[in-house]
Amino acid sequence: MLQLVLRAIIFLVMLFLITKLVGKKQLAELSFFEYVSGITIGSIAGEVIMGLERNIWHGINAILIFGIATYLVDAVSIKSKKFRDLVEGKAAVLIEDGKILEDNLKKEKYTIDELNALLRQKNVFKAADVEFAVLEANGDLSVLLKKEHRPLTPKDLNMKLPREREAITVIMDGIILKNALEKTGKTRSWLEKQLRSKGTEVDKVFFAQVDSSDTITFDLFNDHFPGPRKKKMNN
Repeated sequence: MLQLVLRAIIFLVMLFLITKLVGKKQLAELSFFEYVSGITIGSIAGEVIMGLERNIWHGINAILIFGIATYLVDAVSIKSKKFRDLVEGKAAVLIEDGKILEDNLKKEKYTIDELNALLRQKNVFKAADVEFAVLEANGDLSVLLKKEHRPLTPKDLNMKLPREREAITVIMDGIILKNALEKTGKTRSWLEKQLRSKGTEVDKVFFAQVDSSDTITFDLFNDHFPGPRKKKMNN
């Protein structure tokens, strides 16, 4: 049992270091090679941890080989587009001008049902409304609607809007974040006045933000929601 625990700890640390070496992409969007490599590394680790009769150094060497290989593939992919296309694959156009490209669909081994499911995930329910639909190398579908089906934007109406900044968190766990408050150009007294006008105080606020229009939004520690109204029963 002690040997099992030690092996588990060793390989847990190794897998963490390998993941850090490969980068955050290993946790987000995996290429085909990274997917295969990740499965293999996990399988090796599990086998060596549970297979107590085997040499632990064989497992360590195998994981290092796959980890370094994945790192090198990513490094070469950054510098060479041809190699990147070979390892990660290319994007494929599945819909153009509302027409489904059956040959590309078959080449990517997608059925029409799978394509419709991907479209619905993008809130698109008619292929005829799509100008372009591109299947990315990571399996995601990028969709561009035809102009007449896109939502209106201020630019379409020739409207000029002031530039917005991200909402800045000024209170967290009932404590004012001084540096963040200074970025908004506001003072502590202004913040406290805004909270008093809304019937609360700083120490009661769990989380608060100020947006580019100087509007403050907040969440209290103890939120109270009105319960469902009870209907009166007629006898």
